[in-house]
Amino acid sequence: MDFEIVMQELEALGKERIKKTYISNGAHEPLFGVATGVMKPIAKKIKLNQPLAEQLYSTGNYDAMYFAGIIADPMAMSEEDFERWIDAAYFYMLSDYVVAVTLAETDIAQVVADKWIASGEELKMSAGWSCYCWLMGNRPDAEFSVSKMDLMLDQVEKTIHNSPERTKSAMNNFIYTVGISYLPLHDKAVETAKAVGPVEMKRGKKKSSILHASENIQKEIDRGKLGFKRKYVRC
Repeated sequence: MDFEIVMQELEALGKERIKKTYISNGAHEPLFGVATGVMKPIAKKIKLNQPLAEQLYSTGNYDAMYFAGIIADPMAMSEEDFERWIDAAYFYMLSDYVVAVTLAETDIAQVVADKWIASGEELKMSAGWSCYCWLMGNRPDAEFSVSKMDLMLDQVEKTIHNSPERTKSAMNNFIYTVGISYLPLHDKAVETAKAVGPVEMKRGKKKSSILHASENIQKEIDRGKLGFKRKYVRC
């Protein structure tokens, strides 16, 4: 299936209502408004296709960029490729749910995520913290350094309230993910969540979100989800 056909199929699946929702979350034209679930049949036909993924991602069309993440071959992507992708990710649904997710399926994930966390740039930082969430929610605990994760929890506790808005959300999710999916530091994550308390995330003209890592960890524990790992990172 070539580039033109994929773009035509995505356009045909677009819905005005979904397009408005994406725009309200930060997407901008060009986009079609395609629900992510309905992309799956096209993705099944294509499987992984990095050259096509690159073509689609470079369009700047949100739906095409999202679909690129579904068919990308992460192991065929270099650190430079991920830098290009994060530079083009203009809002959090791309940085955290396309770029970070794709990065989480590589061997260079932690190295790249660490650089992004240290960058001081809102969406790079957000993608870096999000990448760790995707990683810990999928990979065995033994793949992570306990001392490094411990220091990262300390960093979140000290800096979350003064961080950029989207970074706050990803950091809050990091505490939650450590608390549920990384058993060696479960207790420390619970303590960190309590110390941090509610986190206010401003959302432009929308009402601020109040994030509660502590409450969310407890909800998952009550549901018997402690130690939860996803089978796959990407859907």
